[in-house]
Amino acid sequence: MSEPVWRVDLPDEAATRALAQEVADMVRAGDLVTLSGDLGAGKTTFARALIRSLTGDPDLEAPSPTFTLMQVYDTEAFPIVHADLYRVKDPSELAELGWDEAAEGALVIVEWAERAGSALSDDRLDVALYTDAKRGPDFRRAEIVGHGAAAQRLVRLRGAQNLLERCGWDEAERRHMQGDASTRAYEMLVKPDGDKAVLMISPPRPDGPPVRGGKSYSALVHLAEDIRPFVAMDEALLAQGFSAPRLFAADLDAGLAVLEYLGDEGIIDKDGPRPERYSEAMRLLAHLHSRSLPDQIAFSGGTWRLPTYDLGAFLVEVDLLVEWFAPHVLGVQLASGARAQYENVWRGVLSGPVAEPKTWTLRDFHSPNLLWLANRAGDQRIGLLDFQDAVLGPPAYDLVSLLQDARVTVSDDLELKLLGAYAYIRKHIEEGFDVGAFATSYAIMGAQRASKVLGIFARLDKRDGKPAYLAHIPRVKSYLKKDLGHPALAELKVWFEQYLPQLFAEEAVS
Repeated sequence: MSEPVWRVDLPDEAATRALAQEVADMVRAGDLVTLSGDLGAGKTTFARALIRSLTGDPDLEAPSPTFTLMQVYDTEAFPIVHADLYRVKDPSELAELGWDEAAEGALVIVEWAERAGSALSDDRLDVALYTDAKRGPDFRRAEIVGHGAAAQRLVRLRGAQNLLERCGWDEAERRHMQGDASTRAYEMLVKPDGDKAVLMISPPRPDGPPVRGGKSYSALVHLAEDIRPFVAMDEALLAQGFSAPRLFAADLDAGLAVLEYLGDEGIIDKDGPRPERYSEAMRLLAHLHSRSLPDQIAFSGGTWRLPTYDLGAFLVEVDLLVEWFAPHVLGVQLASGARAQYENVWRGVLSGPVAEPKTWTLRDFHSPNLLWLANRAGDQRIGLLDFQDAVLGPPAYDLVSLLQDARVTVSDDLELKLLGAYAYIRKHIEEGFDVGAFATSYAIMGAQRASKVLGIFARLDKRDGKPAYLAHIPRVKSYLKKDLGHPALAELKVWFEQYLPQLFAEEAVS
């Protein structure tokens, strides 16, 4: 298959800089960008704009390394090496420059790359710039070719531009937005008139390695592997009258969507949860859980059937605690017998919630994904984000996500008050609602979710190099300890006391 090519007309220098900023969105540590073109074609302009975008410094000088041969810049994410190899006569000279050391883990931008011979990676992005005197002294034409691992990302970049043109957002400024623990990325789109939207970049992800029964972790726990579940749930939540972002346009195959911008005001502030806003979020869940909801959703991209949050998924998730948290945070390697006992106890504990009537479980119903829309009324005052992993599951799960928030401390008083208010609303709508059974399910789902989250935070640190999540561990441990106090979890509590007593050593929760 031939390499993808993106040809772009650049009427002036500003257009060249804008293209470089778009390329900045797709490059990462370890990538190679080669620049070619005649003298005055704009290579330095492009490289400088790319470096400025990646460093976040619009005034960075970033001179051409014609005489120094190699210039290194530091960014928060990775170093950048900008090299001009015009004066290199033989690839062996690169060793004298300290090339291998400088390029390791860096984004490498190279002019006259052919002089490096085989020292450069085959996975690269080639950017060629051409002048055309007939179209004026400032006109340039760019041809960008993706090779190897860079090919698919170039296709995605070109697809994003095409999508923005299709829905009238191609003239908008694109700004990086803070992401999350997933592989998704987001950009703020800002039009000259100040109107805003969000570009969601969620490319299909390949299945990971098998972890159980020949299936990957994402398959076992029913995580979305492309953007279709998000679009389906987005349209379904809107149809139910909730405030999910409206969809302006989408490319389902590329994993791209342009979404309504719902603002940035959340349900917490610097002091923690805003009780009145948490109350509205709780009320939304009570109303959602009181409805008869379909398990199959017809949407603009076809039909989506929500997977069931089954026993197998729950067990794979709690296993993260013994697989990642115990060895990497507590320094405990559990024997096979202890792990088997752990799973058997959980099987018994989870039998109740698994047998309950199911509802839409959004799975990430917590403060980072909930917005406050003061200009709307009722349930629509809560803006919903990040629901692509929705499943059919126990109603208590999302209430636990809200009231035992892993990232912000919810006081016992507020949790108990809102838990009681939720039960009151459900009981008022459904005469047969069993408050006691729900309280039991809530404690079980709380323990299950806390066990999973502890494992995920340890995995994010050890495997993915994201240690910031470790700061939340004391809070999640306190939730787990509280949930294990429920009589239905007595056997599980004994297991923890026997095999991981250090888990509940006294720690301050910030």
